[in-house]
Amino acid sequence: MPAIPELEAIRKTQILDAALQTIAANGHANVTMDDICKAAGLSKGGLAHYFKSKNDLFKAAFKAFFDRIFHRSQETMQAVDDPMGQLLSFDWLYNLDDPDLNIGYPLLFDVMSLAAHDEDYRRIFHDWIDNWVVLLEGALRKGLAKGHFKQLNPEATARTISAIYQGTATRWYLDPESHTTDWALTSFRQAIEGLMRPYLTQP
Repeated sequence: MPAIPELEAIRKTQILDAALQTIAANGHANVTMDDICKAAGLSKGGLAHYFKSKNDLFKAAFKAFFDRIFHRSQETMQAVDDPMGQLLSFDWLYNLDDPDLNIGYPLLFDVMSLAAHDEDYRRIFHDWIDNWVVLLEGALRKGLAKGHFKQLNPEATARTISAIYQGTATRWYLDPESHTTDWALTSFRQAIEGLMRPYLTQP
């Protein structure tokens, strides 16, 4: 009997969601294919039909989640008209009540640790960062076109802003005792506003 595309897509999403939840809760090094089978309610054969190896499944899960966050970030920026407001629109990254973040941060740190020794994961991390840069660069180019900003390199500036968000988030998530949510929200705003001050046409 031929596969039904809609059912195949649903089953694949089910597997990826189970993998994301399991990896985020336990860390990639502590998760087996058996764990994913149990979480997804599938047999080993059923799982192997979609993903031949743990590595293939994990890479697909990471990419799927990062794509989801990228689209959410696009929507967040599009809800703000002002280019400077768009650059500062990611305060939701510092909300531990957000279910995406309780999955996202453990996944990101797992990818970073894997990327130190594996070129495939380094590419996943590269693509993740570049997606952020593209979003931020779009806001900067919009600000230049509207006359809000002047004399800046959009790509280089976007990379710096992305690094501010990532650095702040890393300390906030891994060391919340010394880096509180209030600290994170204040720090990223001050850092980005300070970076952009020389480029504002109307300070």
